[in-house]
Amino acid sequence: MPDEELDPILIQVTVPLPIPMIYAAFLDPAQMKGWLCDSASVDAKVGGEYVVGWSEPTAFESHGTILAMHADLDIDFSWRAPPPFATLLNEPEPKTHVYVRLTESPEGIDVTLEHSGWGSGEAWEDARSWHFHLWDDRLHRLKDYMIKAAYG
Repeated sequence: MPDEELDPILIQVTVPLPIPMIYAAFLDPAQMKGWLCDSASVDAKVGGEYVVGWSEPTAFESHGTILAMHADLDIDFSWRAPPPFATLLNEPEPKTHVYVRLTESPEGIDVTLEHSGWGSGEAWEDARSWHFHLWDDRLHRLKDYMIKAAYG
């Protein structure tokens, strides 16, 4: 019997700001550099490129494609993993994708990130763990960045 796929990464933060401001932080390269990455390029349409890059701790660029998007609601993009996981996750095409959804809550806007498509086995567990820590750190940076940008 084959191993079951690993559960998606699921992380949520609540940001006390309007949805359009938060949604823009996922599409505007200048804002993305404030919380997510060192470089970014986004063609904000279904089928458009979603490219994010880092210089450290591991230098890499994720050349994704926007799979779905609905203004001020959600965005879904394919994900290319960094070099330590590239053979596992990227070949021959990206095997995982990142889905972000914004929903209203009493405390503000819930930003929920789901990174899915994980296989099974130890190598997949290592890749999933690395990505969990990346996304957890970046979503908390998003919250801090958005609050500082709005209120100083």
